[in-house]
Amino acid sequence: MKKIIGLSAVLVLGALGMACGDSGANNAAASANKVMANAANVMANAASQVQTAANAATNAASTAVNAMKPATSMANNAAMKPAPATNAAKPANK
Repeated sequence: MKKIIGLSAVLVLGALGMACGDSGANNAAASANKVMANAANVMANAASQVQTAANAATNAASTAVNAMKPATSMANNAAMKPAPATNAAKPANK
């Protein structure tokens, strides 16, 4: 009888431990969730770096365009002015 009671107590405590304890499946799921979260963070960081590079390229292009504006303006003004008359083109006084 003592053996049956002792065995029953061990089985009850084992079942209680399994019900209340942390199972390996939960650990695996939590680990998988951490891996997925880390992968998502890596992708978000990569996207942020791509956006930063795109912003830098846009800024560099804008700086180049702004630097060219005075030269372009001067060239356009020079092209719009008529060429000055030369002495050879004037009629001779007789």
